[in-house]
Amino acid sequence: METSFYNMGLQQFKELFADAQQSSMGEDFCIVDVRYDDKLHRYQVPSRLDAYMFIFCFGGGVRFNVNMKEFSLKKDQMILLVPGCIGYLVDYDKGRKEDIHYVIVGLSRRLISILNLDLNRLFSEGKTLMEIPRVDLNEEELSLASRFLSLIKTLLASKVDNKRSCITSLIAAIFYLAEGIYNQHLEEARLSFVPQSSRADDIFKKFIRLVADYHMQERCVGFYAERLSLSPKYLSKMIKTASGRSAPEWIDSYVILEAKNFLKYSNMSIKEIVFRLHFSDQPTFTKFFKAHTGMTPAQFRKS
Repeated sequence: METSFYNMGLQQFKELFADAQQSSMGEDFCIVDVRYDDKLHRYQVPSRLDAYMFIFCFGGGVRFNVNMKEFSLKKDQMILLVPGCIGYLVDYDKGRKEDIHYVIVGLSRRLISILNLDLNRLFSEGKTLMEIPRVDLNEEELSLASRFLSLIKTLLASKVDNKRSCITSLIAAIFYLAEGIYNQHLEEARLSFVPQSSRADDIFKKFIRLVADYHMQERCVGFYAERLSLSPKYLSKMIKTASGRSAPEWIDSYVILEAKNFLKYSNMSIKEIVFRLHFSDQPTFTKFFKAHTGMTPAQFRKS
């Protein structure tokens, strides 16, 4: 087996949670009601997500690792995961395992495209969400989320006319509810970033999506500037304005994350990882990795 983490779309996700109560609309949408069972360890396998997911915690406590960062998820909290995330369940509160209750809402890329949802609005704090994907929910927000989810599950089980149209409209509403929640609760985090122009913010969003898709093949700012029909100098200026970090820093952070995951969760040799990440040779990769982590790839793998 080349790697011990794998791509997980909604179909694979539903199969993983086959024993849990779930409602779904084909391979585009699902709601999974997860409680403690003796098979919870199955979710501790690192997986690269190929879907959008909201996880609402209604009881108990679990810890997730998302992109090499660990987050606790407790009662009345929500976490957002986007395509490309590598995550897994780290542990759970064994002393109160009977209280564990969280609801996962999954949406495919295809459904997002069909609904033509304005992801720029939902992820207007995209760079903040990369650092802080979890927020606390107040009583009103939790109640609204619960009622939305309950109504969708009821519709999925019904035989009413225009059921799919009703459900897709509610799905869109959930997205915009989430947008409102994040905008309200991330105000403090938002202030920690450099003020940005709408032009810079728009360029940043397009840039970061390209980086997510191409970072394993392309580490040159010029490549991304060309794809965005901008000069490298102008792109770098806009990325710095929008995020407070340079374009090379963003590219390198994605490459380092990828390298760490390969080293930690795969059986590939370092030589194979060098090839996968398109470095010219192993010494170049080792120098790059050590400059960013303080360790050689071999040292990181053993740590």
